[in-house]
Amino acid sequence: LSGRFSYPGVMEAAYGKGGYYLLSLLQFMYPFLAMISYNVVVGDTLSKVLVRFAPSWGSSMGMVRFGVVLVVTIFVIIPLCLYKNVSRLAKASFLSLACVVLILMAVVYRLLSGDYGVVPNTPESWRFAHSDLIPAVGIMAFAFMCHHNTFLVYQSMQNATMERWEKVTHISVGFAWLVAALFGIAGYCTFRALSQGDLLENYCWDDDLMNFARVLFSISILLTFPIECFVSREIVRTQIKRFYSQEVVEYDTDKDPSHVTGEEDDRKSMITTLVIVFTAFIISPYTECLGPVLELNVSIAPPFSMSYPNDHELFSPQGLLAAIPLAYILPGLAYIQLSPHSLFSQEKLPAAGLVLFGTIVTISGAAILMPNLIGDCRTGIIMGYCKDDELALNGTSFIASTVEPNCATDKI
Repeated sequence: LSGRFSYPGVMEAAYGKGGYYLLSLLQFMYPFLAMISYNVVVGDTLSKVLVRFAPSWGSSMGMVRFGVVLVVTIFVIIPLCLYKNVSRLAKASFLSLACVVLILMAVVYRLLSGDYGVVPNTPESWRFAHSDLIPAVGIMAFAFMCHHNTFLVYQSMQNATMERWEKVTHISVGFAWLVAALFGIAGYCTFRALSQGDLLENYCWDDDLMNFARVLFSISILLTFPIECFVSREIVRTQIKRFYSQEVVEYDTDKDPSHVTGEEDDRKSMITTLVIVFTAFIISPYTECLGPVLELNVSIAPPFSMSYPNDHELFSPQGLLAAIPLAYILPGLAYIQLSPHSLFSQEKLPAAGLVLFGTIVTISGAAILMPNLIGDCRTGIIMGYCKDDELALNGTSFIASTVEPNCATDKI
């Protein structure tokens, strides 16, 4: 319809410069905020594993998290993000996928083994739905949002055709849906109403199998980081080129823009990458939970995240105010504008329904979240069924440095 090969280019063809810059802003903010959230999640997850083997570090969890994020940024994230071609990450993507499958196997095993049979039932355990349904849509939109990197991935494919792209898309999204459903079902059946937003938060800190799963989770997140960085980098580079050029310049070709070579281009690419990565690193240690950052600014979520308190503080605002417009509202509006059919024609009804759905979810989700912009958000809390009997009965929350968890012998 538009003859363009980028998401911003499609919006520019439909709505001019206003549409282009709006889409460019959202397309940059979404992966950039995702990068920050990945840093926070990896820092929280790996710090628990380290405290398991070095309990004395539990009194300085903030420094442990900062050190973890610094080390992985320097030795893992930067080397991966300095690649110019998305296709170079094929092996990393496969390894990330393998990690997710292994984590799923660990979650299912813990359900079937009955090791967490001490988790109590509550009146809310099997309630069908509640007010978190709307934020949950934002979380799922965040998890399945791939529109911002679709063009980069398509352009990096060898012998790319629509037939091959449709096959890849259906297989990928179908597999992701299946894995997400299995994580949600197995996790909720294990912990029911006590399920946390990050499912791994439910498992005791001395559960070595789940500590291994936490490491795998961190690896999977780190291997996902570069694709988000690639998108942010290309948006920044394109805007710089458009600013200094008299002509309309964008990564709007049928070839991967990262194939462009040259010493000057390599240097600019490296500088842009380092600035983006270190900016995300600098922001991430300032909050234990990312909710306030995302809520004030405007987001894959882990496939085993579910719609509970900590998780929709972390992912819902970004999902509702960035992912849903990118995934539902703007594509529908672009099609309505570009399609030659009349506004109320049958061909445009699906696009209109998509826009209406996205608008309703965004407005209602924002209305639900606004009263909770300022809230208590903490990680590192030991679940009651992981504490000693007396502490569990008192209902007191302790971090790892105060109580050494002991799942195996606890009774509620």
